[in-house]
Amino acid sequence: MDSTPDFLSLLDTGDRAALEQTAIRREYPRGCVMLHRGDDSAGVLVLLEGRVKIAAATADARDAVLGFRGPGDLVGELGAIDGGRRSADVAALEPVVALALAASDFQRLVVDRPGIGRAVLRVVAGRQRQADSDLATLGAHDVLGRVTRRLLELCERYGSTSSDGVAITLPLTQEELAGWTGSSREAVSKALNTLRGLGWIETHRRELVVRDLDALRTYAGVGAGA
Repeated sequence: MDSTPDFLSLLDTGDRAALEQTAIRREYPRGCVMLHRGDDSAGVLVLLEGRVKIAAATADARDAVLGFRGPGDLVGELGAIDGGRRSADVAALEPVVALALAASDFQRLVVDRPGIGRAVLRVVAGRQRQADSDLATLGAHDVLGRVTRRLLELCERYGSTSSDGVAITLPLTQEELAGWTGSSREAVSKALNTLRGLGWIETHRRELVVRDLDALRTYAGVGAGA
């Protein structure tokens, strides 16, 4: 499961103040592509409100969803560090408020404020570990197993607990879930139908509720709290 800390939580009061004084506050509507693949990496975003999807094109022109980011997360930092073109789109899944920094300002903060530099390193290292873990674990599962593990990750990061179970609050479509699990939409739909039939989940319009979290963990081979 994803254990990467969010960027803002790693900053002390002084470093956060320096960041906020340097950045420009921007707002993006739902569905807006905030950063475009192939563009020059001219800036970095720190999310304050709302969540985004990161996706790259596959060889067959489908979107491979690389992950999701939410409040406190850093977006676009690799391009600002190495100067390369963006490799993925970043799109708003809901209205987003973010701090925007020019690449040069971000680089200067990393150099002048060691605490910010350490936070960036921790975030980048955490994401690399997560990517390695995904390759190792998701590749060992069939579609049902991959969907189950992704649902567990969504519960952990974006779940809201109630008497009915854990509602996943991220507005995610079946197509996006397919892109995130490396599966077809049809295969993901079949997997969700199976989980519904077992009584482990319920799906409603733009909402998914996990009714039996322990059953999902057992099937996916994930311990409680993992």
